[in-house]
Amino acid sequence: MKIHFSRNPNPRLTVAAARFLDADVEFEFAAPRAPGQAERYISLNPNLLLPILELPGRTLWESDAIVCWLSRSAGSNFWRTDDEEPDMIRWISWAKENFVKACDIVHWERGTKQRYGFGPCDERMVEEGLQQFHKAAAMLESELANRAWLVGDAVSFADFRMATFLPFNDAARLPLAEYPAIERWNERLEKMDAWRDPFQGLNAPDLPPLPG
Repeated sequence: MKIHFSRNPNPRLTVAAARFLDADVEFEFAAPRAPGQAERYISLNPNLLLPILELPGRTLWESDAIVCWLSRSAGSNFWRTDDEEPDMIRWISWAKENFVKACDIVHWERGTKQRYGFGPCDERMVEEGLQQFHKAAAMLESELANRAWLVGDAVSFADFRMATFLPFNDAARLPLAEYPAIERWNERLEKMDAWRDPFQGLNAPDLPPLPG
């Protein structure tokens, strides 16, 4: 089995989960949309996006699906398979349409566009993203105020998914300090080697630096 990955947010999330699970997979850095690379990867993922899990005779793409497969294969409850599974799926779904979406809007303008020269930062989009962030963060703050993790008493993929963009906050500069429960939860994640530095020991070229 092999995970094709990059250092961008969703591939990072998948690599972090795989290393947290101590999954028996190889890791290969990839750039499907780089010049001359499409032909190699289009049969693995017709979207030419990462991550991709390459299995014997087939592939699986999309981070959530890959982590579900890895967790089940490892016999782990990281991806819940008990009565907590609906709660975990609820948080994954909510995250992608609210907290993660807001973080993505801001990070795209302040981070991705600047790293790859996709144009100037659109401050109107940043403001819109920050408004969505504050709305979602207020709800997440209340949920995390009296518990360590989103689902039950242990970390789950819901926590990893919710925090997808927080390792990139040097670029996004989201006001996490205004939400102490979220900050404490993020600090708990950062204590995990697999989350803090999922690329340790891997051939993983750094992201382009932010200008200035």
